[in-house]
Amino acid sequence: MSLSSISSGSTGTILQECTAAISALNKSATPDIQARLDNLTKPRGSLGRLEDLALRLTLISMAAGRGNLPQADPARIYTCAADHGVAARGVSKFPQEVTRQMVFNFLNGGAAVNVFTRSSDVELRVVDVGVKGADFADTPGLLNRKIAQGTADISAGPAMSLQECISAVELGISLAEQAANEGIRVVGTGEMGIANTTAATALYCAYLDLPPETITGPGTGLNEQEIRHKAGVVGRALQTNHVELPPADPMRTLAALGGLEIACLSGLILGCARRKLAVVIDGFISTAAYVAAWKIHPSVGDYAFFAHGSAEPGHSVILHHLRVRPILDLGMRLGEGTGVALAIPILRAAAAMYNNMASFADAGVSGSDDSA
Repeated sequence: MSLSSISSGSTGTILQECTAAISALNKSATPDIQARLDNLTKPRGSLGRLEDLALRLTLISMAAGRGNLPQADPARIYTCAADHGVAARGVSKFPQEVTRQMVFNFLNGGAAVNVFTRSSDVELRVVDVGVKGADFADTPGLLNRKIAQGTADISAGPAMSLQECISAVELGISLAEQAANEGIRVVGTGEMGIANTTAATALYCAYLDLPPETITGPGTGLNEQEIRHKAGVVGRALQTNHVELPPADPMRTLAALGGLEIACLSGLILGCARRKLAVVIDGFISTAAYVAAWKIHPSVGDYAFFAHGSAEPGHSVILHHLRVRPILDLGMRLGEGTGVALAIPILRAAAAMYNNMASFADAGVSGSDDSA
């Protein structure tokens, strides 16, 4: 089946309304915000990127009509889970059933993302978008929103129908709406899905016109021979789906090559931009969801913060291509939203610095331009 043969299905009304409502940040207040930063009791620019983060958070707060002070709380991470048919091609060290097992681990509080969100005081929601098997039993923090029993094998045809893809994107938009309506100010992306680095790699290759050999990495710990095999699977996925480079239709590309959890996260990012919420992007997989959202509406970039630079080798290439810098670089490549849980306290520190630090006049401290 070719990319052009994916059924159009839903009209995607929620998606259309969302993208129509997204606007770029009004940055006219930047000089005033910068003047306040420069007047805090410190040498100008001495808090480095914290000052840049505070400035962007302030612009987002002002755009949302929440005042002229940056906000980084309350914060919530959505960890979205789904299975991938391409797992059958031997592109992961772990069997497909690990996706479901890890969701149970999340719900029992035993995963890395649970540990980090607890230590960072960040709320965690786990979303079943497409995990194979029956719905999970109702559990606090779980959202049963299964759209399909995982995706099909992208090396043999489209991952999902356009209808399924739109449904997953619109689910993500609804999660952002829910977060905004509940007073959340910072949303984070997380994911779980065996073989989803393969889907993410295929999306990068399609959206950014990059060769699989440049982006394909070890994922769950593949050796060099296995990485070459994985790159070959990505190449076959691009050929089988007759993906145009660059794609003329970002949604059809997402349907052909992505995952249900990746599509959901793309919608979450779009929805955060619509509601003018800061959205913190996790690692390799989440950045693929960001790229899809960015291709759908470039203004999402104004609301996005990148949590960390993944140790997955292709991630640095992607971040360079996007011309963005991550907040942290800890050599991590786990996913789940772990990088977001560690980066949100940095955003909090940036907001606290702007909101609570004294100015030179307030503190009675001579500024650098004052006479001795």
